[in-house]
Amino acid sequence: MDRLEAMSVIIAVTESGSISAASRRLNSPVATVSRKVAELEARLGAQLFQRTSRRMTLTDAGRSYIDACRRIIEQVDDAEREVSGEYRVPKGGLAVTTPWGLGHTHLLPLTVEFLEAYPDISLRLMLTDRIVNTTEENIDVAIRVGPLSDSTMIATRIGSIRVVVCASPSYLKAHGEPKQLSDLANHHCIAIDDHMIPSAWKFVRGRRTITAPISSRLCVNTSEAAVLAAIEGAGLARVMSYKMAAAKRAGELAVVLEEFEPEPLPVHIIYAPRKPLPLKLRVFLNWMTPRLKTRLTLG
Repeated sequence: MDRLEAMSVIIAVTESGSISAASRRLNSPVATVSRKVAELEARLGAQLFQRTSRRMTLTDAGRSYIDACRRIIEQVDDAEREVSGEYRVPKGGLAVTTPWGLGHTHLLPLTVEFLEAYPDISLRLMLTDRIVNTTEENIDVAIRVGPLSDSTMIATRIGSIRVVVCASPSYLKAHGEPKQLSDLANHHCIAIDDHMIPSAWKFVRGRRTITAPISSRLCVNTSEAAVLAAIEGAGLARVMSYKMAAAKRAGELAVVLEEFEPEPLPVHIIYAPRKPLPLKLRVFLNWMTPRLKTRLTLG
């Protein structure tokens, strides 16, 4: 039995919560993962997991053993990185995830510049609006929009994003600027939904949440399409501020109803604590963080 491989398997099962999830993470058949867990338990003469139909949790013996396994695997990984030069020069691969729109607008242009500055580093970008399990999907860095859940991840706030209502100057000149939420019912509102046209937008004033009926003849399934439609004069769009920032700077869109905006959404860059921090990760964070802060401030 390859003991290091077996340790890696039970770490994957522990962090993923099940044999099937661990098999996806390891890209290994379910039967193989299950067999390796059983072989290790037989070798140790101890049960490492309590098994239920949905999840596997560590026994007392398993908790003690998994802590030791993590230390051993981390030491081996560190030794390999040291030999390969990862702690001496910035080199190797990094995986980064961010929401699609934020990645497309801000991270991707900066990534091209970063790769030019650090030719020995390669990046795998996952642009998706789903919340990625960084451990299960082997992600080094994640950019999150909105409040963070409690975790052991290290988080650095890099900005905030407003949710704004906007329209083109030509539309506002023709239809007037809404001053109250009740005015929305008399305007063309560009709705965003995959399945049906929403009948209202929700706003915050003080501590109150207000539901404002809207009138919509156009519904699109992405905020990027809503911004383009608003530029063309189709009506009012409600989107995250960075998605219309370029059009605002160009004079193609203007923000309205600002007093009714909710609190801005925080944006953080997060990563798992590691000691020492690989140089490739350190230079990525040091290079990318201030530039993202600048772009989000402008947006």
